[in-house]
Amino acid sequence: MDTRLDHVGVNVRDLEALTGWYKEAFGLKPVFEFRLEGPGLSAVVLEHPHGWRIELLARPGSAPGLRAPDPLTAALTEGYGHFAVTTPELDPVYEALVAHGAGEVMPPGASPEPGIRMAWVTDPEGNLIELIEKNAE
Repeated sequence: MDTRLDHVGVNVRDLEALTGWYKEAFGLKPVFEFRLEGPGLSAVVLEHPHGWRIELLARPGSAPGLRAPDPLTAALTEGYGHFAVTTPELDPVYEALVAHGAGEVMPPGASPEPGIRMAWVTDPEGNLIELIEKNAE
């Protein structure tokens, strides 16, 4: 089967604020925005220069869902718990995201997968983001 991941969707409370944060923190550019008037759903698709995309969606009257403080707690709830990005240099990316307001969940360290390093942060609304360095020695 010839497939590849297109994007990850994240439901957010403040679309404007989170759009700005993801643009600044990850260097993403908006590629598509839409609004569904009936349900009042607004969304923006942001794309990284390497091609990965995230879709932020907001709807009035939404309520917070899973806001697990760490990946182990997130695994106690079925469904999507986080998204992950890779980087060749984990430490400076982790530090830059924290400087942009990301919540510190787990500092850079060894992953359960041999030769891999990882770290965890949250966006300003508490959504978990895993950072992976695959070239660790």
